[in-house]
Amino acid sequence: MNVRVFTVVVMIRPRAASSLTYRRQDDSLYAQKRPIYLPNQGFHLNRSQQLFERAQRTIPGGVNSPVRAFRAVGGTPPFIARAQGALLWDADGRRYIDLVGSWGPMIVGHAHPAVLRAMQEAAENGLSFGAPTEAEVEFAESIVNLVPSIEQLRLVSSGTEAAMSAVRLARGATGRDLVVKFEGCYHGHADGMLVKAGSGALTLGHPSSAGVPADVIRNTLVLDYNDCQQVQDAFRQHGPKIAGVIVEPVAGNMNLVRGSAEFLGRLRQECTRHGALLVFDEVMSGFRVALGGAQQLTGVAADIVVLGKVIGGGMPLAAFGARAELMRHIAPLGAVYQAGTLSGNPIAVACGLATLRLIREPGFYERLALRTRNLVEALAQAASARSIRFSADSVGSMFGMYFASSVPTSYREVMQCDRERFNRFFHLMLERGVYLAPSAYEAGFVSSAHDDAIIAQIVAAAGEAFDALT
Repeated sequence: MNVRVFTVVVMIRPRAASSLTYRRQDDSLYAQKRPIYLPNQGFHLNRSQQLFERAQRTIPGGVNSPVRAFRAVGGTPPFIARAQGALLWDADGRRYIDLVGSWGPMIVGHAHPAVLRAMQEAAENGLSFGAPTEAEVEFAESIVNLVPSIEQLRLVSSGTEAAMSAVRLARGATGRDLVVKFEGCYHGHADGMLVKAGSGALTLGHPSSAGVPADVIRNTLVLDYNDCQQVQDAFRQHGPKIAGVIVEPVAGNMNLVRGSAEFLGRLRQECTRHGALLVFDEVMSGFRVALGGAQQLTGVAADIVVLGKVIGGGMPLAAFGARAELMRHIAPLGAVYQAGTLSGNPIAVACGLATLRLIREPGFYERLALRTRNLVEALAQAASARSIRFSADSVGSMFGMYFASSVPTSYREVMQCDRERFNRFFHLMLERGVYLAPSAYEAGFVSSAHDDAIIAQIVAAAGEAFDALT
């Protein structure tokens, strides 16, 4: 009897974006996220998936900041174990090129030797004192020397604290209550700033978070970003009541959106005319787009500046500053109260000082901006070659990518981008070892550790991802 033996191969297509196949098992760019199959044992969750399931039992959503949960893009977030330069390694040992940079602070790359050395030397003297230190004074002097509109500043531990305190200062200094903000600009999670636009252009905002009383945000007026006419109308209607305008001059929390020269100039003009204070929230753009921040690029001077991220070198550190006459309203000199137990933490200040020294090196920003521009131009060219509707932009070392035919100029235009296509692109890039922000509405960041070879690897991965999209 003749016996024929057939080998049957069954191919199972993954059902979810988080179940993507491995290409390699080594420390390569092709890092994957799927259950691992062990002979005679079946499928097992990888380490990140195990940690995520464990985290969800004790941490809301399994994460300590909402966007980290990958809710916007789907799938399981990689749990990061270590980082060096432009690279991350997750708990399973897979390597990624990092374009998030801890959401902006890591402008000189992860674990820079000079920053680590400064932190270690400071730690040897103690972790926290709750008392003044010489390093705080040196740090404040450095910021004042680099940002002309700041004569004095107060250190805090987060961008939320800094923006909240800046708004309080604007109200305390002017004796007015109304504050103008713009849809799509994020200024931390203080109650008064968690507001989105209402049905009308000049409608007072409604809370965009549960737990924020309507009375708290009734003095926040929300306008459209880059809309000069709305700014003019708002001041015409509410001018004597407006304490200040807070704005991201380069927005980074609705993806990257530039504030136009006309728009920022109009804000300065109207604030000056009506006695209101212009607050630039440069938590993202400060020391990221230029050594002097967005003010250097635009030529528009703010009354109060909010700083964070880069100034801490990766540690919890932020600040707000202004002319001395305004800062005299801050306690203990004035009646505007602000305090913080860990403000000016010596370890954070040491990391910040080391970072500020590195970014002052000649040519630092020119090289970084050029490399970032080369990246976005190469991405746009790769998409265009495949007839994919895509655009990209950069300001300094911040960049944005949009599945749209042109670069957006407002929150409304950002919301019209193809989010589903971005989500697919995100996972295709993650497969290929490129870690982007897990949201279509966040800017990306390049560091000085992203050399030409790494940029080339990102572009090559994007080419493959664009091929898969088509």
